[in-house]
This record gives sequence, C-alpha cells and structure tokens, in this order.
Amino acid sequence: MAGPLDGVRVLELPAIGPVPFLGMLLADLGAEVVRVDKLSGSAGLADVLAASPMGRGRRSIGLDLRKSGAAEIVLRLAERCDALIEGFRPGVAERLGVGPDAVLARNPRLVYGRMTGWGQDGPLASTAGHDLTYLAITGLLHGIGPAAGPPTPPINYVADFGGGAMFLATGLLAALLSARATGVGQVVDAAMTDGASYLASMTRVFAASGGWQDRRESNLLDGGAPNYRCYECADGKWVAVGPLEPQFWAELVRALELDPATTPSPYSPADWDACAAVLSEAFRGRTRDEWAAVFEPLDACVAPVLTLAESLRHPHNVARGTFVEVDGAAMPGPAPRFSATPAAAAAHVEPLGGATGAVLGELGFGEDELAELRAAGAIA
Repeated sequence: MAGPLDGVRVLELPAIGPVPFLGMLLADLGAEVVRVDKLSGSAGLADVLAASPMGRGRRSIGLDLRKSGAAEIVLRLAERCDALIEGFRPGVAERLGVGPDAVLARNPRLVYGRMTGWGQDGPLASTAGHDLTYLAITGLLHGIGPAAGPPTPPINYVADFGGGAMFLATGLLAALLSARATGVGQVVDAAMTDGASYLASMTRVFAASGGWQDRRESNLLDGGAPNYRCYECADGKWVAVGPLEPQFWAELVRALELDPATTPSPYSPADWDACAAVLSEAFRGRTRDEWAAVFEPLDACVAPVLTLAESLRHPHNVARGTFVEVDGAAMPGPAPRFSATPAAAAAHVEPLGGATGAVLGELGFGEDELAELRAAGAIA
C-alpha cells in the first residue's frame, strides 16, 4: 500500500545531518526521492550518512556539482519534481547554478526547501556553526544541564533535527499544498535558530508570567522539581520520575512505601531539596529493573532510563514495531502512523551513485551528452 506522499517527487542535494534525515522521512512517507551524492569518495560525513541506513528509500546519482554540465542535470531533474531540499550555506546553490531562481524558472510549481543553521540572511548567515552554536543564541541551551556546571549539549536533537529538519518538513508540506492549489511554488527558508526558538514557546509563556526562572535546575521541567528528574538506583542505573499531577505523585509515594504525612511536598519549592533527598534514598534501595517492574503497571509516571541498545528490547517498543531493520542495522521505523496509507521503511540502501545511468536515461540524456559529462568530470 502506497504511503501518504505517494506521487510526490523530491530532489535531495548533498548535505549532512538534517537534510538526509528529512530525505529519509519523505521517502518513508512514500515520496519518490532522488538524492544527489558527491563523486569525490572522500568518506566525509555526507558520504557516510548517504551510505548508512539513513540513506534508505532513495535513488542515488553521483554528480560533481562544480563541473560543467552538472547543474543542467539538476535542473532537468527539478523539472519533473514537486520539491527540492538543500542545506548549502547561503549563496552556494546560486554559485553552482542550482539556486531558487534557476530552478523555479524551469519549474514554477516547485517548492524549494532550504535548511541552514542561521537562515538565509542576518549577521551570522555566512558563518559556520553547528547544532550547539545555533542552540546557544536561542536561549534554550542556557537552560539545559545542571545548575552547578556548564550548559549540557543535548546531542544534536534540538536544533539540527527538531528546529531544522522537522520545521522544514512542515514548511515543505504546507508549501506543497499551496502549490497544488495555486500552481505557484515558492522558497521555504528553514533556519535551525528559528525552529529551535519556536520549540520554546511554552517556556517563554511561563517566563512572561513569572513562572520560569532563567537559571538551570530551578524550574518544574528542568530538573529543579523533585518530581521531574532522574534518580540513581542500587546498580548505578537510573529511573526517570515525572509524577507532576497530585494523583500520580500519590501513586509514587505509595509504591515507594513512604508516609504521605511526613514526605516533603514537591509542590512547594521550599521543600524541593528535602523531597529530592527522600526520593534519592528510596530509589537507591533497589535496582533500576526492579523499580521498573514495580512501576510498570502503575500510573506513577516512572520509567527506566534505557541505553540505545536496551531500548530495542523494551516490550512496548517491540509490540509497536518502533524499530525496523535496514541493511542489518536497527533503525527507528517511520512515524507517525497512518491508518489508510501506512508508511514503510526501505529494507536496503542503494549504493552511492547506483542509479546515475538509469536516472540520466529517464531524463533523455543521449550517449554524446553522457560522454561530455564524463569528460568534464561531472559524472563518473
């Protein structure tokens, strides 16, 4: 059964991190995605990701976009696509001859998706950065980590994938709906700083009303509250404890065999340290998995903190089929779930450049043109 994006054609230009992630997502949802890969064989991060299970579901053509004739291949591909996604620094796509003006001139209905850290304009637009630096200027990084130490990098989940890939996915799909209704495409500028900032909307509401202190481990959801943090167990492993509501807190107190009358309240900030000390002592009394068995049937909002490997075996993840196998590696399966047009992850990854000949043949390139492209170094 075809996925919800069946019939949508996407062209993915070479990039690292969030752009390949978005290409995987669109392919999982049923889009026909052609990915342009580099010819260099440098084994850089872009090549590694393209050849990994994150490169699944796409046809791959190998191009050197700096060589004569390569831009024409991209433009011909764009003529038959609904969307294009790229993650170059501002101005690079234009210099390569595949920027929005050139592409939209060939296909006015196309949605041109651009993903960068800083955005296409602004004082920092032309400078280098990574998830950590993008997150730093949003105010979010300042609030992540222990109070006594430095801010903690949240891997690259927040800016790269949350603020970048997922916001470009949303913008891309919205623009595709508009293009189908109007016949007019457009450029979608997804900056990770913009998307990450948007993720903090609720926190800023709390801050504006005086309900959020702008320092780490001082608030309800940043590890400050004793009923929303992780506790170490007897075996050195951890449980996540989050019974914010009174009924869930009461269930936790009963499961820990504490006296409700003498247990400090998590609802009074003055009692937070005392409450955390009581919970810390209680959780050190058993191993993580012993506590997991106690709390699994209860509405107490407690769960074991699992490693990446352990999460593959958790019964809930197994029952839902959360993970799938791609070329022998365990990977998250498509999300979300669709009742009428279920998404599906491809089981294998095509070799880099494996579809070059087939795709160029479909575009109508003749033998003389292919010979010129080879001579120019644009294709292998």
